Amino acid sequence: MNQRLLIDMTKLRSAMVENSDLKLPEGYFYQTSNANGLKTIRELAIFRYTCRKCEDAPCIAVCPADALEKDEDGIINRYTNLCISCKSCVTICPFGTMMTDFFRHHRNKDLFYDLNDKKELELFIDACPPGTVSLVESDENPGENIYRLNDKVLIKDYLYTTE
Repeated sequence: MNQRLLIDMTKLRSAMVENSDLKLPEGYFYQTSNANGLKTIRELAIFRYTCRKCEDAPCIAVCPADALEKDEDGIINRYTNLCISCKSCVTICPFGTMMTDFFRHHRNKDLFYDLNDKKELELFIDACPPGTVSLVESDENPGENIYRLNDKVLIKDYLYTTE
């Protein structure tokens, strides 16, 4: 079995609460250029698993740059090349899904790691708060709140459900 990156979102949020000045490293896996701007693993995970996917999403309505939209699954997508970092979406989100640190560091290249590169992957894991990111030889396990973000990344988080 291939190794996968496991990001424990609950531990990561706790580390952020304990240290509000924490500068989180960001990882990405892009093989080619991305027309929508850099999408980090953590942002993708938050929009897919933490976001409540509001039917009438106020974050989309308030964005002055039209940088947010929903895909066919109701998952919010932020076009980072359009985003002006005004944080209107952060202010209006009734559930706190939108995080100000998405905007605080999104232009700081020193915090970005290409996770296709083995050395940068190791540096990314070392730069994360202890116990929040690891390499594992396992797969999705909903019973343990572990979900597959993509072929290389697993996310541990508690999913919001309306059932």
